[in-house]
Amino acid sequence: MPNSLSLPTRVSQQIHTLAQQQNQPLCAYLYDLNALEEHIKQLRHVLPKNVELFYAAKANPSGPILKTLAPYVDGFEAASGGELAHLHQQQLDKPLIFGGPGKMPNELQQAIELDVDAIHVESLTELQRIGALTERLNRPTSIFLRMNIDIGDITLSKLAMGGKPTPFGFDESELSNTLMLLRDFPQVSLKGFHFHLMSHQLDVERHLALMQRYFQVVKAWQQEFELGELMINLGGGMGINYQNPEQHFPWMEFCDKLEFLIAKEQVQDWTLRFECGRFITAACGYYVMEVLDIKQNLGENFVIARGGTHHFRTPAAQSHDHPFIILKSEQHHEISHPIQHAQATFVGQLCTPKDVLARNQHVAHVDIGDYVVFTLAGAYAWNISHQNFLMHETKTYARILLCKNPAMLLTAIFM
Repeated sequence: MPNSLSLPTRVSQQIHTLAQQQNQPLCAYLYDLNALEEHIKQLRHVLPKNVELFYAAKANPSGPILKTLAPYVDGFEAASGGELAHLHQQQLDKPLIFGGPGKMPNELQQAIELDVDAIHVESLTELQRIGALTERLNRPTSIFLRMNIDIGDITLSKLAMGGKPTPFGFDESELSNTLMLLRDFPQVSLKGFHFHLMSHQLDVERHLALMQRYFQVVKAWQQEFELGELMINLGGGMGINYQNPEQHFPWMEFCDKLEFLIAKEQVQDWTLRFECGRFITAACGYYVMEVLDIKQNLGENFVIARGGTHHFRTPAAQSHDHPFIILKSEQHHEISHPIQHAQATFVGQLCTPKDVLARNQHVAHVDIGDYVVFTLAGAYAWNISHQNFLMHETKTYARILLCKNPAMLLTAIFM
């Protein structure tokens, strides 16, 4: 399956160009910023009019990625003080929102002083800290209450962030006390409610059912607690299908049906908001590893390539065999040891049996010096990886992945 895919010409050409510039086997990330820009334009174009789109920077906080997205998104979501500072430093001129559990007091103060669009509050303790800070700083702030609600018979996705006991958000039974406590803090204004119960969602009807549940429960709260105008942050969770890259979450179909659902539930006058990460950037990224060795061990083929899960943790984090394409090298190599029409496991350089990127994959042909190009590497990849493990030639990697990092390099090439 992976070997049947093909690379965009500009990506394969850039890999060959990069390889020619190196005196060591190639290992690099490439981000196709043209493709990213077209993708975000399409996502934005089909959204219902009352729906905003924020980008969750945790998926990929690379500067050129953020700057490519900035003209097309309504804002950016940060999940730590570090991300908040990074987004502020990028001067993206877009609203910022601040979420995540376990926010430290200094991070909450940072968010208030940066005048973020809203803080997503996870608990009564957090609300008390925010209230005290607004009084001490004499500065107002807006909040969303993140809620973890019972979603009945709506089946959870592969990665459940709520709808069952989790560290995230308020239990619905705490809402009454939370709203009463909020009255003690006149500088804290309730902007709306935040939900994020599913990730890796691939089923449109299931996700629509979840949206409908959100609409109905907020309307009930609005009536019960006599709340004024509210926004709903609907979270993200639209899935990337790593096992079948032709079947990602069908965004256009979802948005078309969402518009009808909004009309049916009579929430056309509400401002709704998505905060997506993986679904926006995954497909623009490629992780390239040059093959160093091909060997057989106890009857199985292993392709050992430069790099590994310390650069690209996605396969380990998702417990899957990651899709890839073999790109034949254009350079001469002294040693040749090809395998053809065979099964092989693709591994990196780490001295751990966990350093596996794809197991028992059919390959038509691969040889030493060829490039294993892992697709869908634009989200939760380099930034979640343990790059310093085993101290593999840090300076060399820094030169390729940072100075010649496609996040820098492809800005010039693809924009």
